[in-house]
Amino acid sequence: MNNTNDNNTINPSEKTLLTPESCRRKGAKLEVYDWLADIPESHDETDLVEVRFKNTRKGYYRNTTHIKLVPGDLVAVEASPGHDIGEVTLTGRLVTLQMKKNNVKTDTELKRVYRKAKPNDLEKFEEAKAKEHDTMIRARKIAEDLHLDMKIGDVEYQGDGNKAIFYYIADERVDFRQLIKVLAEVFRVRIEMKQIGARQEAGRIGGLGPCGRQLCCSGWMTSFVSVATSAARFQDIALNPQKLAGQCAKLKCCLNYEADAYVEAQKRLPSREIPLETKLNTYYHFKTDIFKREMTYSTDKSIAANLVTVDADRVFEVIALNKRGIKPDTLESEAGTRAPERREFEDVVGQDSLTRFDKAKKNKKKNNNGGGRNNNNGRRQQANGGDNKSAGNNRGQSKPPRHGKSGNDKGDKGEKPASNGGEKAPTPEKPDKKD
Repeated sequence: MNNTNDNNTINPSEKTLLTPESCRRKGAKLEVYDWLADIPESHDETDLVEVRFKNTRKGYYRNTTHIKLVPGDLVAVEASPGHDIGEVTLTGRLVTLQMKKNNVKTDTELKRVYRKAKPNDLEKFEEAKAKEHDTMIRARKIAEDLHLDMKIGDVEYQGDGNKAIFYYIADERVDFRQLIKVLAEVFRVRIEMKQIGARQEAGRIGGLGPCGRQLCCSGWMTSFVSVATSAARFQDIALNPQKLAGQCAKLKCCLNYEADAYVEAQKRLPSREIPLETKLNTYYHFKTDIFKREMTYSTDKSIAANLVTVDADRVFEVIALNKRGIKPDTLESEAGTRAPERREFEDVVGQDSLTRFDKAKKNKKKNNNGGGRNNNNGRRQQANGGDNKSAGNNRGQSKPPRHGKSGNDKGDKGEKPASNGGEKAPTPEKPDKKD
């Protein structure tokens, strides 16, 4: 059936057909790589299916009717009450491994997969998704009117639209029994309340971090580990709350990424609490470059005074000498000079200079000006010499002799030895003015 009229415009009375591709959740982070996809037998070993719903929620169901399912299919699964619409993410043997990882027991009674989603199911699913944002805004207003110390961060409707899950954040315990009654009367659906943390809320909302990349909680993180300030201390990061806190107002999850590497590197360094004694001064630890294995010491505990930077191996030597009662003359090594610093980058060819093209431009202009004059002279020579080709191509042959000099003078440029017998070439006659 053609949905266009004579003007090649779409008829608004005709509804566009919904496809499973258009109804899938966009930007879902709970992706799983099926490394058993090349083994066909692995998909027939079990009837368990992993189904993903809105971004951070998954469920495991039994395919009791043995429907042919592949990852990416939209299916209608059992819910209480009614049914829900989700996307198949895994099938076969890998589902049992995922259930074991997520502490889901296989011997428990799991819900069933009803069927593949029909066009009618997809229409209801799209209608339910379209109401989620407006429902969240209106529910926040209701909670504010009831003077509840909570924030509703997200709303998720069930696939058939008969149930809504309200995700909220609260610092303390909240009595929301009155809120549930009001929400049920306003939206005419079954209400379920789920409390989430600030990190889970940031993962649902999404955004960009100070590193310029997508937030880890919204991109790939599913389990959140507590972050302590000790992770910043291990890495010698200044304890500035404004810089250490993320968009969720909690400590950044990325503080834990490199903390283990710093802890392992510090095990190979001497203790910072041991002062170093020399014949002149007593040195106290000031700062440490962990990966360069360099330690800086000061003669005062509280301020930076007479700073000396030495290698960690030299610190071990001085500590061993102090234990034997020996005080070295200086804190530096016997050579008395500090080892040269390693340069990770050095500008050898001058490519980082902001004025590296200025000199070249000036020379280029000079060359262009000189070349232009030479070219003009060459053009004049060609023009003048073209009239007297028989007399020669020299510049002086096309001009009359200068005043005060005859054609036989040696200084006359018109005189040139002839190629035969050494005779001089005749000077061209002066053209007659009358002609």
